[in-house]
Amino acid sequence: MTSIQLAQRGTGVLQTFNAAGVLSAADLHVALRLGRLGGEQSLPVLFATALAVRAVRSGSVCLELRRMHEIGVDAEDGESVIDPSTLPWPNVDMVIDALRVSPLVCGSPAGPLRPLRLIDPPAGSDSGPLLYLDRYFRQEETIREVLTARAATHPMVDAELVRRELDRLFPEQDSAEEPFDRQRLAAALAATQWTTVIAGGPGTGKTHTIARVLALLVAHQESVPHAPALRIALAAPTGKAAARLQESVREQAGDIGLPELTAATLHRLLGWQRGGAGRFRHNEFNRLPYDVIVVDETSMVSLTMMSRLLPAVRPDARLVLVGDPDQLASVDAGAVLADLVAGPVPGKANPVLDTILGGEFQSTATHPGVLTPRERDRLRGGIVRLTRGRRFGGRIADLAVAVRNGDADTAVELLRAGGDELSLHSPDDIDDVRANVLRAARAATDAALAGEATEALHALESHRLLCAHRQGPFGVERWDRLAASWVQGAGISFDPGPGHWYPGQPLLVTANDHEARIYNGDTGVIVKAPDGTLRAALQRGTEPYLVHPTQFPGVTTVYAMTIHRSQGSQYDVVSVVLPGPESTLLTRELLYTAITRARTHVRVLGTEDSIRAGIARRVLRASGLRT
Repeated sequence: MTSIQLAQRGTGVLQTFNAAGVLSAADLHVALRLGRLGGEQSLPVLFATALAVRAVRSGSVCLELRRMHEIGVDAEDGESVIDPSTLPWPNVDMVIDALRVSPLVCGSPAGPLRPLRLIDPPAGSDSGPLLYLDRYFRQEETIREVLTARAATHPMVDAELVRRELDRLFPEQDSAEEPFDRQRLAAALAATQWTTVIAGGPGTGKTHTIARVLALLVAHQESVPHAPALRIALAAPTGKAAARLQESVREQAGDIGLPELTAATLHRLLGWQRGGAGRFRHNEFNRLPYDVIVVDETSMVSLTMMSRLLPAVRPDARLVLVGDPDQLASVDAGAVLADLVAGPVPGKANPVLDTILGGEFQSTATHPGVLTPRERDRLRGGIVRLTRGRRFGGRIADLAVAVRNGDADTAVELLRAGGDELSLHSPDDIDDVRANVLRAARAATDAALAGEATEALHALESHRLLCAHRQGPFGVERWDRLAASWVQGAGISFDPGPGHWYPGQPLLVTANDHEARIYNGDTGVIVKAPDGTLRAALQRGTEPYLVHPTQFPGVTTVYAMTIHRSQGSQYDVVSVVLPGPESTLLTRELLYTAITRARTHVRVLGTEDSIRAGIARRVLRASGLRT
């Protein structure tokens, strides 16, 4: 494994695990530095410290000590020849005992430095002690304390008015499969709770629900004599997601009586400042001046960002967190949305909710489409999951559910059966992929030459190549080059060289420029304007956003992208390139995210072994918020 960097000062078990790729040089350097500062020389303690650093680097908030041997190796291409189970893992009880008396946990006469926190699980929990870096423990405690305080009381609402507004905003008849509208329930919940979590997969109507939640709250505020206008903030973790949220809400605003709203990134909402005493202008001492704050794509919000946001929200402001907890989580530490959906529920039920709903979902309690007892209990914490898919259904939805539930047999059976919506191909069977790439490129180029920006963007959305890796035989770099060679070989387009643009060129933005409304993750295409000049068309709701190509802070030609990059986007056909079953990047969450990007067809290029391995491998993001 030539990519592994070896630490020069590692000895014993530290050196062994560094050479195996379990620990990086940076993990060791941090652990050894803390050991020197805290007067700790015990190898078991330093080993656990290095694993705790690695856990954060891998997305966890802490290290679950009794599962530390389940950590994989650092190999993006998944081709490591080292099996972590064969390494000389130290005895877990010995490590825990050493940590309990370590100056890094307990402090020492030399100073107050306590960089580690060893937290025992609650009584009855089946997990072992959790080892935190102090910073992340404090961030988690902040989130827990704020949410618990917000759940202790409920807003005062006019139940009769809310019920009338629900009838206006949700006039659709309930389906036979779902005898009451969960979107309606979510809106009622948001009216009666300070904090609401609206979870749901793609196409379940999350943004539709957001708009109606806001319309309901606006109408309620307007019913109060002399009350000021409701101050609303829309936010998302990325500029791309914020732009999409803003456009979606604005498209619905006129029909339901919403004012024109603007969305921002969480950094901009909180007032990120360079060189200030605090990282953000808004905090627990300078709260955000909004009555309602909606955060979309919350699955992508890290623990650190959530710990900054929650204290900045006024206690009497409603907070609505929206997202898909089954998707890939933030690239930084934490999976807060998934933790909130699965974890303990603070607070008590608000009886006003039953008054508003009038017993409409209790009366159908035996129907299979109604809330389960667990879901009813989670309403107490303001948590509801939308389930009725509106964007896609059929076999794609069946496959997504099978993957989400860990049912590898059903997933493989669905893919083997094939059909109009699903297909399974060997890694070398690329004829259909090539045909889709060429068809999309030809349609996009024709439309771009004709100056039809909307049609060009639609053509590019007809197919997307998605990869788990960036490098290697299954990575974006290789498949990007391969697809570009197909397009050029077919004479559809040409590459004039770096810095030059051509009609039909597919683009991926790699940096933000908020002033120009260009966001990292945006996709677009070069089109010919009526005056013969070239413009870049970016997807913006129903109308494309045209900018001069020189305005991009960072952009690359794209035919393939990582599954992480595809979050929040939709394509007619998705071709998913799976690595070998040994790849540690191949997880259930990754497969689910890739599958749910497709509207009409999912094509998987890989082996059954890879599919089964991916479904069996979950993202192990240790956290105390679930206990």
